[in-house]
Amino acid sequence: MCVTSAYEERVLRTLSELGIPPSFVTQRSQPLHCECEDLVPIGLDVFGREQRLERRAATHWQSMLAAAESEGIVLAAVSGFRSFDYRRRIIERKPAAGLTVEQIICASALPGFSEHHPGRAIDIGTPGSPPLTEEFELTPAFGWLTARGQEFGFRMTYPRGNAFGVIYEPWHWVFNEPIA
Repeated sequence: MCVTSAYEERVLRTLSELGIPPSFVTQRSQPLHCECEDLVPIGLDVFGREQRLERRAATHWQSMLAAAESEGIVLAAVSGFRSFDYRRRIIERKPAAGLTVEQIICASALPGFSEHHPGRAIDIGTPGSPPLTEEFELTPAFGWLTARGQEFGFRMTYPRGNAFGVIYEPWHWVFNEPIA
């Protein structure tokens, strides 16, 4: 298992450096996630950047893309794997934008707690809908994912009122395993 005492210490040290009290983390009960070491490319995202996922998640993502396309639905990657350090840089920019710690942790996973670290989470968009917005839930792509995503092993982690206290993210889907 990758969650070692050294990793936990790294997470706590990073949170301290970011000025985030450990109580903010314990209140949300989010599990620690380590970085994947077996990533494969899945193509370009909506911004033209190469994205990667963990090998099995990538295979199921490609199958899901093909199935959606065969039904006239376009799914597009917005973001896949994100490293611990990348996540830290995201968090470091938030206070400069005027966000409080409370606002930050409701909208962005902290380093060590992101489902993107293991390479099994993907933020999904579709043409005609701004990426990473609630508007995505109004699209045929979201309807298709809601109806069919679990067949390919993907589920939405942050529905409205989720136990983690994270904002509603209809675009954020995580690979577990397909449901037969």
